[in-house]
Amino acid sequence: MARIGVLTSGGDAPGMNAAIRSVVRCGTHRGFNMFGIDRGYAGLIDGDMVALDNRAVGGIIERGGTMLRTARSQEFRTSDGQQRALTAIRDHALDGLIVIGGNGSLRGAQWLSEHGVPTVGIPASIDNDIPGSSMAIGVDSALNTVVECLDRIRDTAISHQRAFVVEVMGRESGYIALMGGLAGGAEIILLPELPVSLADIARSVRDGNSLGKRHSILVVAEGFRPSDTLPHLGSSARAICNHLDALGDVESRLTILGHLQRGGSPTAFDRILASRFGEAAIQSFASVAPSAMMSYDGQGIVPIPFTALDEPCTNVNPNILKLADIVAH
Repeated sequence: MARIGVLTSGGDAPGMNAAIRSVVRCGTHRGFNMFGIDRGYAGLIDGDMVALDNRAVGGIIERGGTMLRTARSQEFRTSDGQQRALTAIRDHALDGLIVIGGNGSLRGAQWLSEHGVPTVGIPASIDNDIPGSSMAIGVDSALNTVVECLDRIRDTAISHQRAFVVEVMGRESGYIALMGGLAGGAEIILLPELPVSLADIARSVRDGNSLGKRHSILVVAEGFRPSDTLPHLGSSARAICNHLDALGDVESRLTILGHLQRGGSPTAFDRILASRFGEAAIQSFASVAPSAMMSYDGQGIVPIPFTALDEPCTNVNPNILKLADIVAH
């Protein structure tokens, strides 16, 4: 009977618990012994793991966060930490490992697979910035949270005839800003992939006013930087507010959604996607070469090599930004 460990690493995402549940129950269905590793790679280094059966993962599919907890382990980035992780895997006689997480976590899974540990990666990142997979666990839930917040903000923006600058997560990828802004009816969407100047942003707000729009919602990915400011000047969203206020044309307000986007019960889509990812990960251990990353191609779950992480992520579609601009006016 194979002994398979599962861990969650990096930023938490709604649906991680659903993935853990699926991994454990699909694993026991195949006769595997399943083990949960606490606190991601940090717990792996410490050998902090416990046997999981079907009852241990009951009542978690609807919960956000991760029952296994998570961490960003700097020690695992070191040679000593990596060797300790390999030692822990040997000491606990694990035959394989399933890693649920984002880019950094999947890079760790790739390193383990290259050093002889059969490892399967499951993409979980609300930023949806993982190359090779059109969707990751947690994205849909985060988008629904963003849209709900934008709907509430619009009520007060209309009442006070203000411009609301709303910062959402996305240091390197503007997917949440793009799709959340489109679904939430934002007038302006600002992405790290497509920098524009403060002057152009202010011009867009003025153009909206000239069309009779008495309020504006600007959705800004946290990684966006105006093309006419220096990167070290701090929050771009705050800089946009300051610039609009200085012009005197419109009163602005800043809202930073922050970790609100990570929490909450996962949507039905994320629960289903996570369950399918978990099943596919377990199925891969019945194959000849189980080390791979699971990918959602828009229809099904398919294994792809970890080297896909070296490719650029193409989930941010500029044509959708053009659509958002057209329907906002």
